[in-house]
Amino acid sequence: MMLSRPARRASLVVHVAASASWLGLTLGLLALGITATATGSAVTAEACVRGMKLFADWLLLPVAFLTLLSGVLLSMGTPWGLAHHRWVYIKFWLTLATTAATAFALRPGVNSALAALTAGGPLPGARAVLAGPVVSLSAYVFMTAISVLKPWGLTRRGRNHRAAARAAKRVDGGPRVSTGPENRTRD
Repeated sequence: MMLSRPARRASLVVHVAASASWLGLTLGLLALGITATATGSAVTAEACVRGMKLFADWLLLPVAFLTLLSGVLLSMGTPWGLAHHRWVYIKFWLTLATTAATAFALRPGVNSALAALTAGGPLPGARAVLAGPVVSLSAYVFMTAISVLKPWGLTRRGRNHRAAARAAKRVDGGPRVSTGPENRTRD
């Protein structure tokens, strides 16, 4: 199934906007986490962690799922394919991993930090509020870089698909069949 040009463009806009939102939310979490660990004020630390909880509970997972779903739609509805190019395949698995880490590591870490602060105790270490945003930010910057650079070439499945398309073209003798984005120019 190939997306029509308007559907592909709309999906691309949604994917880029969701990805940029996820990156921006992570930068916000990192700024709040740094402030919470660096401040000497318990009130400021608690306010920062409360802000982190708000981002983590209401914004991160919906944006993560929108990024994941729009990326899968784009990969399945365009010649790039989900498993034809290594960079697409790696982005898929990293997006899945960071979504799971958001749900099962970042959110619980923020929740435990907030519980400690509201109980009147100190912040339970910088790791609780900094590890998640640092790891996430690193993954998102890496995924952005491979989206732009498109390194590593085809997967085995992509090579087989390309070879089958070329063989079908030779048999048919018909017009050239586009086998994917390899015909596009790179900047």
